[in-house]
Amino acid sequence: MLVRLLYASRSVKPFHSEQMDKILAQSRTHNPDNGITGILCYSGDIFMQVLEGGRCEVSKLYNTIASDPRHQDVELLLFEEISERRFAGWTMGQVNLSKVNPSTLLKYSEKALLDPYAISGRVSLALLEELIATAAIVGR
Repeated sequence: MLVRLLYASRSVKPFHSEQMDKILAQSRTHNPDNGITGILCYSGDIFMQVLEGGRCEVSKLYNTIASDPRHQDVELLLFEEISERRFAGWTMGQVNLSKVNPSTLLKYSEKALLDPYAISGRVSLALLEELIATAAIVGR
């Protein structure tokens, strides 16, 4: 059974691009073996990630992330059974919101900032889908 999970978290320490590269490389190495696809969106210390795949594998990965000491304020935004993947082409795509047009963020929230804690999981997912449509996502 396929599921989609969307969560948000904050980095405990200031985050650097080298760390992001390491996380993405690790995801792109391990996710295909576990049938997991998804997308990671970040801005400052806030992360928002979609994971898609088998229920057991996605749950295990989410639990690993939730217990990772580099994360705090881990919050499940959306969990649903799906008939098909929306992010099938990404072993782990990446969005750096510092490079996204602020009007895209304003379309979905009160301010031109990524704050998945202040919007619903469905709205967060709609934002990610628009970022795909506008080619704001890098990496596969």
